[in-house]
Amino acid sequence: MKTFELKGILRTDLGKKSSKQIRSNNQVPCILYGGKENVSFSVSNPDIRKLIYTPHVYIVDLSINNAKHKAVIREVQTHPVTDSILHIDFQEVFDDKAMTIDVPVIISGSSIGVRKGGKLKIYKRYLKVQGLPGNIPDELTVDISELEVGKSIRISDIKNDKIKFIGNPS
Repeated sequence: MKTFELKGILRTDLGKKSSKQIRSNNQVPCILYGGKENVSFSVSNPDIRKLIYTPHVYIVDLSINNAKHKAVIREVQTHPVTDSILHIDFQEVFDDKAMTIDVPVIISGSSIGVRKGGKLKIYKRYLKVQGLPGNIPDELTVDISELEVGKSIRISDIKNDKIKFIGNPS
């Protein structure tokens, strides 16, 4: 799985007033949970935009005041009108504990059904998978070159021994 390095500054003042001050300094307030204790910190807005506005899924190597953490993004809160980033929740991951994450689906090949005049409908752009961080792929590639008109590929048709697909297999 791809990694992304991000530097954060530990927050000591919490609450609405300090969060507003952080946002005015072009920073984004964040929280890291899932470890021994929750860690509140802030990151630079331009740095975090490179992480969020991409179709890829990353494991984030957080460096918060010289403390190293591995995490994934769990939730991004945005302003309802301006779409500016208000807050980000990170969940800490460990190499020996299974994690659940959405992995992008990449379609490859040219379908026989499309060449005959059919239309390709893609219902899932991401699939929820569970596995160890080292076993989760960057993306799931699905070959549709043998797909006929009226046929479909289901989650149960995708084979990967190292991860488990979460949700309805059909």
